[in-house]
Amino acid sequence: MTPFGTKRVSISPADRRDCNDPMTVVNDLRSDWYGLIADLHDVVHTETVRYAAAQGLKHLFLPITTRTVTCPTALGSDSEPVPVTVSGVHTYLADSMQFALEYGCRIAPGGCYTIMPSFRAEEPDETHLGQYTHSEAEIPGDLDALISYVTGYVKALSGAILDNVGGRLEAARGDVSHLIRMAEGAGFEQLTFEEAVARVADVDGTVRDEGAWRTLTRKGERLLLDRVSEFLWVHHFDSLAVPFYQASSDDQFRIARGADLYFGIGEVVGSGERHTDADRLRKSMALHGVDEREYAWYVRMKQELPMLTSGFGMGVDRFLMWVLNHHDIRDLPLISRTDEPKDWPFAVVRP
Repeated sequence: MTPFGTKRVSISPADRRDCNDPMTVVNDLRSDWYGLIADLHDVVHTETVRYAAAQGLKHLFLPITTRTVTCPTALGSDSEPVPVTVSGVHTYLADSMQFALEYGCRIAPGGCYTIMPSFRAEEPDETHLGQYTHSEAEIPGDLDALISYVTGYVKALSGAILDNVGGRLEAARGDVSHLIRMAEGAGFEQLTFEEAVARVADVDGTVRDEGAWRTLTRKGERLLLDRVSEFLWVHHFDSLAVPFYQASSDDQFRIARGADLYFGIGEVVGSGERHTDADRLRKSMALHGVDEREYAWYVRMKQELPMLTSGFGMGVDRFLMWVLNHHDIRDLPLISRTDEPKDWPFAVVRP
C-alpha cells in the first residue's frame, strides 16, 4: 500500500479531485489519508461527548433548517445564508445552531451542545468550506466561564488524539509536538482586541478599519500567532464588527463581550457572551440596523426567560487542519462538496 499521505498531502489547489470522475470515490476509499481522518472524526466526537457531559452539558437533537440565521448579521460578516425549500416551506440550511442552543439552555439550564453540519454561501478556498462540521455549545455563565470551557475542551481533544492515534499521526506527519504543547501546557495567552491591534498595526494589511468598526485580517491573526503565542485568545472586539447578539461591555455599545481562539491558520473558535435581557438586545439590534421583527421569537424569549449564557462554535475541519499540519481545508471532508457541477450531472458520480 502507498505510504500515508504520499500523494494527498503534496497536491496543490490546481490538482483538485475531479468530481466528475467515478474513480475519485474509489481512490478516496483506498486512501490512508481519509482512513486517518475517519479515526480523527471518531476521537473528536467521543471526546466532545465525554468532556461536555463531565461539565454538566446535555446533547440535543436539533433541526438542520432554520428561519433564524446568524451569519449575515454583522457589518464585518462576509457570509450569506443558504436558502432552501422543504415541503413547500421557504427556509434556510442552518449556518449555526447558536440560536437553537440558546433556546435549549431554557430547557437544559446546565448547558447544551451539538456537532452538526453548517452551511454558508461562500466559495471554498484553502481555509473556508461552504459546508463544514461545527462543534457548538451554549453554557450558563459569562465570557470568562466560556473561555475556561473552550480552553479545557481543545486541550482535552488534543490529549485524546494523542492517546488514541498519536503514534499513527506521528508516523504519518512526522511531528505531534504541537498537540503535546496544547494538551500539556498551561492556559493560553490572552489579549484584548485593542492590545492585539497595537501588536500588528505596524504591518500593512493586518487590520481592516472601516471607521466605525475594525477587524483583524487573516494576515493579522497569523502575525499575532508569530509575535505573541501559538495559542492565543483575542477578546472584546468592536461591537459593530460582530453580530448584534453579542453582549456589550459598555452602555454605549462600543465593545462586545466576544472572544476568538487563534491557533494554526488563525481563528478556529469563535465565541461570545449573549445579551441577558430584551432591552439591551433591542438597542443592539437598532445600532446594527437589524429588523427586530425578523427575530421576534428570540426577543420574546429574552424578555420572558432572561438568562446569562455564552456560547462558541469550533470548525472541526479547521481544527483537524491544525492537527494534521495540513495547508488546505478542502482535503479534509470525507465526502467532498467542493467544485460540484452547478446542474445535475448525467450520472451520480459520488455519494
